[in-house]
Amino acid sequence: MAEAIQKKLQAELEKYQQLQKDVSKSMSARQKLEAQLTENNIVKEELALLDIQNTVYKLIGPVLVKQDLDEAKATVSKRLEYINGEIQRYETLLKEMERKSEQHREVLSSLQQEYQRAQGQAVGKV
Repeated sequence: MAEAIQKKLQAELEKYQQLQKDVSKSMSARQKLEAQLTENNIVKEELALLDIQNTVYKLIGPVLVKQDLDEAKATVSKRLEYINGEIQRYETLLKEMERKSEQHREVLSSLQQEYQRAQGQAVGKV
């Protein structure tokens, strides 16, 4: 009996560890998005300081290409919308992972207690 519980415990522990790895990856991706958000907000602020006489260039590969100011502002705004949407998506994903993680912790805890009881019964029989 203790062996079956131990196998269930090991399998649940592996699932929990994989979930923790996924949480770590998602947190890392979210941090990158936060950095991009900050960078794009700075670009948006700088573009707001310019007027129509200023020249804006966009880096495409190794070449700087002249770009319309309004087009540059629109591009940055769309990028900010996308980044904010992705951050929201990761927030939802992380909350769901945290909920699953809590469930795994509860299952692990109950399995550990069950395993300890089973070992105690086995020792009592010997």
